[in-house]
Amino acid sequence: MSRPPSQVSAGGVAFRRGRSGPQVALISVGPKRRWQLPKGHVDPGETPEHTALREVREEAGIETRLIAPIETIEYWFVGMEEAGRVRFHKRVHFFLLAYRRGDVRRHDKEVNEARWVRLGEAASMLAFKGERGVMAKAVPMIRRCLTTGC
Repeated sequence: MSRPPSQVSAGGVAFRRGRSGPQVALISVGPKRRWQLPKGHVDPGETPEHTALREVREEAGIETRLIAPIETIEYWFVGMEEAGRVRFHKRVHFFLLAYRRGDVRRHDKEVNEARWVRLGEAASMLAFKGERGVMAKAVPMIRRCLTTGC
């Protein structure tokens, strides 16, 4: 029996100090306009760290600086291939990223909207349980960075 196909992606929790406190960049995608963290496939020869920086730049329109890994989540999903419906195993590496410059209005076409969201509101907006868990781990990391530097 052959192994199920797998995919590896990377993304990030990009944060900044906003006027009303810490904020994170979220994106809305798809016809259902689900809110999620920016992420995408790791290209051949690319590291997950580089992918996270690239995907946040493309999907959220901002440049960031890599701070630290947050977590790698794994899940299964059903997708389509030539042979029909296929069950995929996916790993997504998430990193903490500090905002450097850019504008969330400059996101790419595959994103409906990118916006800065208050840190305390972000988790409740996220469509996926795994990403809500990533956000829960990122919150104390962000607060520590903004208090003591990172």
